[in-house]
Amino acid sequence: MGRSGSRQNQPVKSTASTAKSVAAASRRCSPKPPPTEATDESVEQRRRRARSILTQLRKLYPIADCALQHSSALHLLIATILSAQSTDEMVNKVTPVLFAKYPTAADLAAADPADVERIVHSTGFFRQKTRSLIGACRAIAERFGGEVPATMEELTQLPGVARKTANVVLGTWFGLNEGVVVDTHVGRLAHRLGLTWTSRDEKDAVKIEQDLMRILPRDAWTYTSHALIWHGRKVCPARKPDCEGCTLSKLCPSAFSLASPQGKAARRKEQNGAD
Repeated sequence: MGRSGSRQNQPVKSTASTAKSVAAASRRCSPKPPPTEATDESVEQRRRRARSILTQLRKLYPIADCALQHSSALHLLIATILSAQSTDEMVNKVTPVLFAKYPTAADLAAADPADVERIVHSTGFFRQKTRSLIGACRAIAERFGGEVPATMEELTQLPGVARKTANVVLGTWFGLNEGVVVDTHVGRLAHRLGLTWTSRDEKDAVKIEQDLMRILPRDAWTYTSHALIWHGRKVCPARKPDCEGCTLSKLCPSAFSLASPQGKAARRKEQNGAD
């Protein structure tokens, strides 16, 4: 992924400590004021800026897809349930074993909970996740003929499946843009990019999703979710966002203020919910 933006070198003292300080400062956000004040935007202005952000994201991530390994709707559903309060990397380590031993919904529905707990233990909250997996698979086997349903209403009736999980399955596997997946990364970037009317302290994923759905074109909802997740991991993490190297900086009202005391305080609050 390319890096854009540069600044002129400043005269510095030729000491090792000063050089380190300047190098560290250059990696932080530029001190100049933000180019856009999101708080003063109208809905239409924010919608136009969101489309500009989307254009840049498509250049950065032409193919932005779900990082969870899967080969079926069922596998994606299971992996997404396991990803709660975990990482995609950790989930991808356990699902090959789980899928090999329990390849169908009926197989997992009839599984010994203790065995499933042993397999998924490392993803955290393994007892609750096991109950959700077995319950969801039992419902799929009994009510849907072993096939994962393709509607929001039916998916969210499955044990352990809330709107975010349903959005992942519908958008990624079925190609249906029913909503925007708001995980930790998407929520953080929505605030930093000024794409939500919620405050930085507010962690309500449903409200953030509604704001994003309001300003983004529907056919880009799923793509935007994945692209923001990738951007959050690679460029804009909770700690030390690379504003200097971010091609979205000119469109981001936070890009040039995160190095300030107020910005650092905001980042500390964000980090409480970081992956």
